[in-house]
Amino acid sequence: MKKSVIVLLLFVFAFSLNFSQSKRSLINEGVELYKNSKFSDAEVNFKKGLEKDAELFHGHFNLGDAYYKQGRYDEAIQSFKNSLTLTDNENDKSKIYHNIGNSLLKSQKYPESIEAYKNALKLNPDDLETKYNLSYALNMMKQNQNKQQQQQNKDNEEKNKDQQQQNQNEPNKNQDKQNQNQQQKKNEISKNDAERILEALKNNERDLQKKLRQNKGQSVVREKDW
Repeated sequence: MKKSVIVLLLFVFAFSLNFSQSKRSLINEGVELYKNSKFSDAEVNFKKGLEKDAELFHGHFNLGDAYYKQGRYDEAIQSFKNSLTLTDNENDKSKIYHNIGNSLLKSQKYPESIEAYKNALKLNPDDLETKYNLSYALNMMKQNQNKQQQQQNKDNEEKNKDQQQQNQNEPNKNQDKQNQNQQQKKNEISKNDAERILEALKNNERDLQKKLRQNKGQSVVREKDW
């Protein structure tokens, strides 16, 4: 009976050892692939390692690096955040915040990257690389703000220019309308004059016809023939 228990314990220990070596070997192979710039293959190994143990700090951290090298910054940030919950080591946390800052910087999210670098420096104030990246992020944010301000000024200038042109064209429109109204009035006057002239001609013609009729109907006075 005791012998059976010892065999069972050895089996469990051997299985646990093989399982541990398996996930460790997957992570190690992933690291070698990463060093050879085979980032997508390294990603596969890191994921397989995490399938065996979802709480592997180096699995999540290295997976974040593999995502970062492939330009998949949102996924990298998420993996780094996952690794952040699996360590209490301040130096490790500083590295994680540093990498999160790099991912945000690549995404041109400058205020967020600055905050991440500041968190890294709180944990490791002597990290020169993080200080440099923080300075770079601050400079990029300032440049971006200047570009936005310049673009806004340009848009305002274009808007003012369009408004000025509109104001300049407005008097011309009013003048055209006035000229049109004046021309319409002239046409109306000419029409009225023509009607008056035509009516006058008709009246003259009626007077003339009346006189002709009167002359035609007048009897001729002749002297008596005695």
